Amino acid sequence: PKYKDKPIDSYVQVIMITMWIYAFISFILILFDTTKTTLLTTFGSVSAVIILIFRDTILGFVASIQVTVNDMVRIGDWITVEKYGADGDVEEINLATVKVRNFDNTTSTIPTYSLISDSFRNWRGMLNSDGRRIKRHILIKGGSVRFLKDEELEKLKRIEFISSYIDKRKQDIDKFNMTNHVDKSLAINGRNLTNLGVFRKYIQQYILSHPGINKDMLLMVRYLQPTEKGIPLEIYCFSKDKKWENYEYIMSDIFDHVVASINYFDLELFELQPAKNQTDFTL
Repeated sequence: PKYKDKPIDSYVQVIMITMWIYAFISFILILFDTTKTTLLTTFGSVSAVIILIFRDTILGFVASIQVTVNDMVRIGDWITVEKYGADGDVEEINLATVKVRNFDNTTSTIPTYSLISDSFRNWRGMLNSDGRRIKRHILIKGGSVRFLKDEELEKLKRIEFISSYIDKRKQDIDKFNMTNHVDKSLAINGRNLTNLGVFRKYIQQYILSHPGINKDMLLMVRYLQPTEKGIPLEIYCFSKDKKWENYEYIMSDIFDHVVASINYFDLELFELQPAKNQTDFTL
């Protein structure tokens, strides 16, 4: 049982091929009453043809050894091989092919040698870790980002997750502006709080309080490079539950709340709207 996840079939097939070759050679020796030296000399002359015939078998055998020694793939592993459209659990590894049961219950068969010659993704590390990564962003309209007024900050302080944060940041900012004699007749002068910055902090605090998130692993809410579609705000964290459906539920639950919270900070999501003539698009 301890070898149930190892590609034993490959070695069994090699042993069977070796036995068949031995039996064939013995049959030839008896049938033509010749010696092993003569027969091996003949085989040496046609070795190129033999290698061509058994090319896939030889490559598969080498690949099986490398896969086993380097522990690249085990039976039962979830792998993704985009080149062959495979995304599922490995059911069988033999000399010529690897059989993958995809999640849509179809079966993909890929050459064994492709496991060492091509790139593929093995999800075993994720399944053995303490969490499954959530890495997804929303797009914020750049035109909706602005500085916050004092009365708006007072209103936002009613949101429990960021109440203490606003108090502390407001004190630090006011102290800095007073010390440096900043002219606050213009909001751009000195240090300020923005609705996007406060929203980012709120999302971070919300994720930290979510019971489905592993707080011992990397957790952050960050900006990505702005694009013509807006400012990407990315959530990067790890869910405790790695089972696919539960992972999707946790991620959906977080983004349900994120999207619903945007209006409280006077921000807007990017949405592509069709123009009246239906031939081009406006933001």
